[in-house]
Amino acid sequence: MSRPRFNRILLKLSGEVLMGSGQFGIDPDTVARVAKEIAGVAKEHELCLVVGGGNIFRGLAAAAKGFDRTSADYMGMLATVMNALAVQNALEQIGVDTRVQSAIPMNTVCEPFIRRRAERHMEKKRIVIFAAGTGNPYFTTDSAAALRAAEMGCDALFKGTSVDGVYDADPKKVPTATRYDSVTFNRVLSDDLKVMDASAIALCRDNDIPIVVFNIREEGNLARVLAGEGIATVVQN
Repeated sequence: MSRPRFNRILLKLSGEVLMGSGQFGIDPDTVARVAKEIAGVAKEHELCLVVGGGNIFRGLAAAAKGFDRTSADYMGMLATVMNALAVQNALEQIGVDTRVQSAIPMNTVCEPFIRRRAERHMEKKRIVIFAAGTGNPYFTTDSAAALRAAEMGCDALFKGTSVDGVYDADPKKVPTATRYDSVTFNRVLSDDLKVMDASAIALCRDNDIPIVVFNIREEGNLARVLAGEGIATVVQN
């Protein structure tokens, strides 16, 4: 599959990726592997990251069990900060310069999100990890990823998941599901293809930011997909 060259990208990692084969929490070996893959492409690309928090706490699920939705979402945002610090630690252990910026100010832990400062870090080849979502309840980390990708002028949003692209049905439940090499934003929205939440899809569509969906669990796949060689789905206008 032929894909254009992307220079500045935002990589969205689900919190579940950091669990490895576990059912909960952070697996150090998995985080180290993902960090190594990120480091392997950082010399040729300007990178920023958004990491989810579902491996620690998921606000929507907690709200369904009786938690106040706003409080639950803030708890989920704090979980993303923990994941961001874990990824930062793994990257810096292999010599990659990073900065964590949080949408919720916590100056003793990381920097606050300041767009111009983040841009400067990226220009200096530092990897910026955006934490705490958008800083607002009722918005997912998918929406945060789309927002930060637009703010940072990224060429594409790469979503690393546990599947190798976008399908017309859940491939884990429907063995005959068909994978798309390319699909439009409008098709994703009209067919409810579950790539990301609708607000994230619409934001990327309106700002013409392609979304590249690929399997981050497959070792070496990030570099292959960036080189246009790996299996992935491109969502675009």
